[in-house]
Amino acid sequence: MKKVVLPLALLCLATAGMNAQDNESTDGAKEFNKWSIDFGGGVNKTSGPFADPSSYVEAFNFFHAELGFRYMFNTKFGLKLSGTYDVINDKDDKWETNMFGVDVQAYANLGRIMEFETWTKRIGLLGHLGAGINGFETKDVMDDNEWMARLMVGITPQFRISDRVALYGDFTVSRAFDQEHTWDGGVYPAPGSNQQGFDAWFYTASLGLNIYLGGKEQHADWYVYNESDKLAEAVSRIDELEAKMQDTDRDGVPDYLDAEPNTTAGVAVDTKGRSIDKNNNGIPDELESVTQRVDTLESEVRGNGGANGKSVGLKEMINGGYVNVYFDFNKDTPNAQSVSGINFLIKYLKDNPSSTADVIGYADEIGDNAYNNDLSQRRAANVKKVLVEAGIDASRLNIIGNGEDASVDKKSKQARQTVRRVTFKLK
Repeated sequence: MKKVVLPLALLCLATAGMNAQDNESTDGAKEFNKWSIDFGGGVNKTSGPFADPSSYVEAFNFFHAELGFRYMFNTKFGLKLSGTYDVINDKDDKWETNMFGVDVQAYANLGRIMEFETWTKRIGLLGHLGAGINGFETKDVMDDNEWMARLMVGITPQFRISDRVALYGDFTVSRAFDQEHTWDGGVYPAPGSNQQGFDAWFYTASLGLNIYLGGKEQHADWYVYNESDKLAEAVSRIDELEAKMQDTDRDGVPDYLDAEPNTTAGVAVDTKGRSIDKNNNGIPDELESVTQRVDTLESEVRGNGGANGKSVGLKEMINGGYVNVYFDFNKDTPNAQSVSGINFLIKYLKDNPSSTADVIGYADEIGDNAYNNDLSQRRAANVKKVLVEAGIDASRLNIIGNGEDASVDKKSKQARQTVRRVTFKLK
């Protein structure tokens, strides 16, 4: 008997140990219910031991009842706690024994393991293995209950009636040990015998219902994780990743890691997305440096008398086309080298709160006119967005899409770069 019981016990432990790995590899989103109430009734049979050699139990002896609560870790493995009640009768009604028990068993969804879903959606098969404690008493013979332990193994065919109910049949074989009385109430093993109290076989056959609990559509007994589920899960993960990787202020730090998600475009940031401000004056160092250079340039221009001996200020520089925002081919977001051009305009508008500006977009001649008109409009709109995020009131900015700039050689890549731009007109 040990040659049979020990391998089965090891199998039980091995399958339980596989649960953690199987959870993620086979169930994906785990869109299934895990709990069920299993109850049924049927017949039992025992072949001994008996104190009276003439005792005999019919092959279909009524009655057997069972109630269990089962939890599936995933679609293949689970555990069940159950209680049983049996009445064992001699065929001539010379004695009657009542037995009750509690057991814990490991369950394997053999139908899922053997891929029944490839040929049926209604038929399932469960296998179970475990151990329990039983007590029994023979009426008018024993003064107290007999307690014993037993090992059991069984198989459970299923028929799915609906997503909430399945009909099952079960056949279980158990082996008792540490038994001190026979089924008809005699002393066991008999005094002077060499029996060890380990030869009591007990069989049950029953019909019952699996009642599935939970808010999902199907229970683990019937849920099949198919390719469409895998695709939906992959799409969900990609969407989640894309959401995490969004970079609203385009500083190179994803929003979910960005402690300052609205920094001025092009301003240097630290690893947490915060603009670098070493002197803690509230102005990013890079923007402060650009502003200082603007002040210096304006001072030098004024000091030199400007062009033709006239005083030239920042406004004249901007309106003269010396301050531009540039774009890469077929792009509507400013390239990294355009930060200083935007900051020139930011400085002027902040120093002159009554001034307004036209934000004028251009495109090169590659592509059709309609597309380039739209592209120039989008470029101007995106530059306006950057200015608004930097603190300039949107009402002070007027967007103009001027379409293609045909003033350069269309065949020259370098020349076309100069006309893919946004320029400004201050008022």
